[in-house]
Amino acid sequence: MTGTPPTLHMIFGKIASGKSTLCVKLGTEAGTVVISEDDWLNALFADDMASIKDYGRCARKLRGVVGPHVVSLLQAGVSVVLDFQANTVDARNWMRGIFEKAGASHILHVLDVPDDVCLERLRMRNAEGGHAFAVTEDQFHQILRHVVLPSADEQFNVVLHG
Repeated sequence: MTGTPPTLHMIFGKIASGKSTLCVKLGTEAGTVVISEDDWLNALFADDMASIKDYGRCARKLRGVVGPHVVSLLQAGVSVVLDFQANTVDARNWMRGIFEKAGASHILHVLDVPDDVCLERLRMRNAEGGHAFAVTEDQFHQILRHVVLPSADEQFNVVLHG
């Protein structure tokens, strides 16, 4: 591990904006682990997720287990890249609870990628079939309605990625 204090890295970005790619890059830092929501949801709940509502139910269960684990990692001096969406105020509040309880630093990485670029990447990702979940364009737009940009009032340490 390094001499730097442990950091919780959180990611804001639309579907196919490059969140997981950024997480892999961030995870190469010494003393850092990546925890991927998609990997865990696929392994634990793939057969139970047929709708956006199913995702919400399964994600809440996963957060209940992952949150305390991430607190423990941070308290042990390990930085964590949380490859979970930080696209809603509720999701960011859950993440805030983690780094505050751990007494760790944090960075909220914000990916600013236009919808048309995300949709093109989504089409390619779906065609390749390598992602755990295929999201339709209709689902992309449904989910996009729930995305809320972080505000200055939330007081996160933000790094913007264009």
